[in-house]
Amino acid sequence: MTTPLAPDRMLFEQDLAAPEFRCGEIEGRWRHVSTSWPHSIIAISVPERLTGPREFGFRFECSGYRQTPVTAQPWDIAANTPLPPNRWPTGRSIVPSVFRPDWMQGQCLYLPCDRLSIAGHDVWRSQHPSRLWQPSRGIVCYLEQVYELLNQGDYTGVTGT
Repeated sequence: MTTPLAPDRMLFEQDLAAPEFRCGEIEGRWRHVSTSWPHSIIAISVPERLTGPREFGFRFECSGYRQTPVTAQPWDIAANTPLPPNRWPTGRSIVPSVFRPDWMQGQCLYLPCDRLSIAGHDVWRSQHPSRLWQPSRGIVCYLEQVYELLNQGDYTGVTGT
């Protein structure tokens, strides 16, 4: 007899199969790599105009999903370890303000939709309402924000070589 999925995992699995997530995969914006609950690894693509990686991996911690925001850490998919800071995305101003290895020991992104980063930033609720976690949109809410950051003119590649 199989054990039923926990409600948070069931909601996450539903979102991975939903049209909004699948469209992002079909369009090449992101891809689901693996899930070992409560963690899921998803790769987000970057522009081909630059040298360097074609995608960045992120390890999402999803416990309490959807009601509790996820948190994401840049992830080395091949080594299955946190991405070294010298391989984090960088840019002119906006990208490095979000991809900060110095923030929370590199365990999350400095975004209003991130579970760890929103703590202590109550002002973000009024300053960045469109960037907050939206339970009705789930993981796509976070993925779209990171994809947008990595696919705009501010993104310049990786921090180191």
